[in-house]
Amino acid sequence: MTPPHKSDPLISIIVPARNEAKNLEIVLPLLPDVHQIIVVDGHSVDGTPEVARRVRPEVEVITQTRKGKGNALVCGFERATGDIIVMFDADGSADADEIPRFVEALVNGADVSKGSRFMPGGSSDDITFHRQLGNKGLNILTNVMLGTKYSDLCYGYNAFWRRILPVLDLPPADISGSDGEMVWGDGFEIETLLNCRFAENRLTVVEVPSVELPRIHGESNLNAISDGLRVLRTVLDERRKRWGRRRTVRTEFSPALSAPAHPAASATPAPDAAGVSAVIGASAARDASRLEVPARSVG
Repeated sequence: MTPPHKSDPLISIIVPARNEAKNLEIVLPLLPDVHQIIVVDGHSVDGTPEVARRVRPEVEVITQTRKGKGNALVCGFERATGDIIVMFDADGSADADEIPRFVEALVNGADVSKGSRFMPGGSSDDITFHRQLGNKGLNILTNVMLGTKYSDLCYGYNAFWRRILPVLDLPPADISGSDGEMVWGDGFEIETLLNCRFAENRLTVVEVPSVELPRIHGESNLNAISDGLRVLRTVLDERRKRWGRRRTVRTEFSPALSAPAHPAASATPAPDAAGVSAVIGASAARDASRLEVPARSVG
């Protein structure tokens, strides 16, 4: 038996921030009063940690262990104690008023509520033409390769139940990169990596329409070309690893490769390794001892 979804969950909001002092002055007061707000500082030089503590004294401010948005998020995930984790950007592009919509989707049965700028009700006042074009191409490729039906691949406004973290298998915060460099998953590819792991673990994903607002101050740390290539590499790498894991499972359980102990003994059938179903999130079908997620779909 897997535990039911809580009707009144505790919420942890993770805010990665690198030199976002001016934006946090505006953004932090807009966040709702929740169980926990964690600002993960990316070694800022503009006083970001001090501003966060002054503007919202109850926030927890921690420093990320390596570089990149992915590592900052993982540091926040590991520190979170709420039932639900909300990923929230510090630049003002995310609308705090949408948080209840993400939480509602989770309480109603989803494992993940994923923001989308390109479904009815969603839009973006920030994305450039070239970024939108690149995102569309990567989105189509990902859906074909992973069997998903995402409408927005590279968007970082998401929420999920904290209990699914073990199966996402993200790079731990306490490992060291070579010469202080990032490890795979530490960069902007984190959103794509998460989406790939959601699909592989057959989690119930519900897309939530979201309006991306323009950044308030400063410039984005995202590089359309280099980060786009990291996203592409992530999709291809995850697909390759997924096939490798499937072959391993089939080798271990296939009657053609593993003869039964007695001729009359029945062989163990290979497990069904189908991808995510036509609805974005298929019913969670993981072992409850590994993943305490209700095995039900959202209508």
